[in-house]
Amino acid sequence: MYSLLKYPIKKILSLFEEFGRFIMLIVNVFRSYSSWSLYLNNSIDQMIIIGTKSIPIVILTSFFTGMVSSVQASYQMESSITPKWIIGSLVGETMLLELAPVITCLVLAGRIGATIAAELGTMRVTEQIDALESISLDPIAYLVFPRVFAGIIMFPVLIIIADIFGISGGVFAAATSLDIDTYQFMKGFKTWFKPWDAWYGVIKGLSFGIAITTISCFYGFYTKGGAAGVGKSTTSSVVVSCVAIMLLDYILAALLL
Repeated sequence: MYSLLKYPIKKILSLFEEFGRFIMLIVNVFRSYSSWSLYLNNSIDQMIIIGTKSIPIVILTSFFTGMVSSVQASYQMESSITPKWIIGSLVGETMLLELAPVITCLVLAGRIGATIAAELGTMRVTEQIDALESISLDPIAYLVFPRVFAGIIMFPVLIIIADIFGISGGVFAAATSLDIDTYQFMKGFKTWFKPWDAWYGVIKGLSFGIAITTISCFYGFYTKGGAAGVGKSTTSSVVVSCVAIMLLDYILAALLL
């Protein structure tokens, strides 16, 4: 009986230990904000990696998501009594409120989360982080803070780009496949549009960005076990980030809508 309960109990205790270390990492990251100017160059480099280099995949993903949304909305609303401009309303609302922030951040969890975890994990197993500590340089302030700071700045920007190209994709699909001109589409979009919808999507992007960067930094920073440990940390960071995105998506919807 004891042997049956030993594994789940050990696993639960391990989860609590990991959660405690994660909270302490976040606390130490935000304690480092006072010295942000010392690591400005690192932060700018991470903004380029997290933000600028992610723009192509964000544009591609959001554009095709908007196209698919437009086609599916037309299929579901196919009726002689339904005005064509309603497609613009549906696509605009779904992109701003849900699809642009969630789909974009799920993709970025794979791209950015895996990159961060692999970089920090490799530095941990090759003792580069230990070397930083040996010269009295705070590795959290030097390595983790710039990545989290860059995520806070760049994820909302990426969500705005996703909104623009997602709606553009919807307009393109409506004009080329559904015989709905741009005027009708934008008429529908303006009919239901509320400024809060756009802000809500940006807030979600900010929250998801903090979750992705902190979770990925945590798994990378505390990697152990050599090359196999790096692979395990990378996988764990992506999986946990995706779960966190879906959980935060529900929490924010319940609180803000």
